Amino acid sequence: MAIYITGDIHGTISVNKRLNSKNFPQQKQLTKDDYVIILGDFGLIWNGSHEDEYWLKWLNKTKPFTTLFIDGNHENFDLLEEYPVEQWNGGMVHRINNSVIHLMRGQVFTIEEKKFFTFGGAASHDKEYRKEGKSWWSREMPSLEEYQEGLKNLERHNWKMDYILTHTCSTTALEYIEQRCDIYMDLDEMHLYFYDIEQKVVYKQWYFGHFHHDFELPNKQRLLYTDMIKLK
Repeated sequence: MAIYITGDIHGTISVNKRLNSKNFPQQKQLTKDDYVIILGDFGLIWNGSHEDEYWLKWLNKTKPFTTLFIDGNHENFDLLEEYPVEQWNGGMVHRINNSVIHLMRGQVFTIEEKKFFTFGGAASHDKEYRKEGKSWWSREMPSLEEYQEGLKNLERHNWKMDYILTHTCSTTALEYIEQRCDIYMDLDEMHLYFYDIEQKVVYKQWYFGHFHHDFELPNKQRLLYTDMIKLK
């Protein structure tokens, strides 16, 4: 079994470019027992268009691997939450189709004997240019129940994970990114939540997206956008 991980694809904007066999040739050796994980802003649950349906079918029927994703801030949460919820590999998921699966917030999954903590969502910093219910949803930010679910599940696993998968990052990671990339984003409750987790959890590697860059950070953290990394 192989597991690959990459950053935001923003639906039809990048799904073909990122996951075609030319740019991702390793997939020729994969089967549906192998996984590609997308770190939020999946974007193919957007408006229920024929184009979205085409690419979801492409992932399900044409691609040899199984696609897993956490949600980002650019998702249609009204549509996403209409999909059936089920338990999968120890955590709760939305089953989009046979081989496209949304890993819900605050869950722990065991895949190939490795533990993954997943927590999607982030604040949109362009929401003043978007329309609520059409291109922006308040559910991009977690509920109190989701925050509590995450802490409960980490406690249940004694705060020991192999991998942490989030869309945004902790306060310390945000400070590092701002200094390196000369950008600024408002501090919010999610950054503080992940900072508190960061101080307590033991993990092998933390991967996140959202910032559209690719580089290593301190504390075994990795920002991902277009890079495709194979987990060891």
